[in-house]
Amino acid sequence: MAGKFCVSLTCAKDNADKATVAFVVANAAAASDKETLVFLSIEAVRLSQKGYADDVHEEGFAPLRDLIANFASAGGKIFVCSPCFKKRKLDEHNLIPGAIVVGGAKLVEFLSEGVPSISY
Repeated sequence: MAGKFCVSLTCAKDNADKATVAFVVANAAAASDKETLVFLSIEAVRLSQKGYADDVHEEGFAPLRDLIANFASAGGKIFVCSPCFKKRKLDEHNLIPGAIVVGGAKLVEFLSEGVPSISY
């Protein structure tokens, strides 16, 4: 098995640089044959909504919408924190490809085998 990797992200448009770099790292992990998970919590849950990241483009990087789409196309998983999602009254029918709203137990299950993780 190639291994697993987790990127935990708490930012969206409130810190577009961190959000962008998180998905750059996630794409690098997926390209390295790691089973890669991005966990969106706090403000980052907004990235799970279609169209939200369309206008985010940090200088020197690909547009965030492209980074997210490429990650999902590469088989990356996007877990969205259920309580954070519900607090912000977001729409489960408007999720981007690859995103699933989950409780914390799913993240714990993924990480339970000592999976390396990085947080932004």
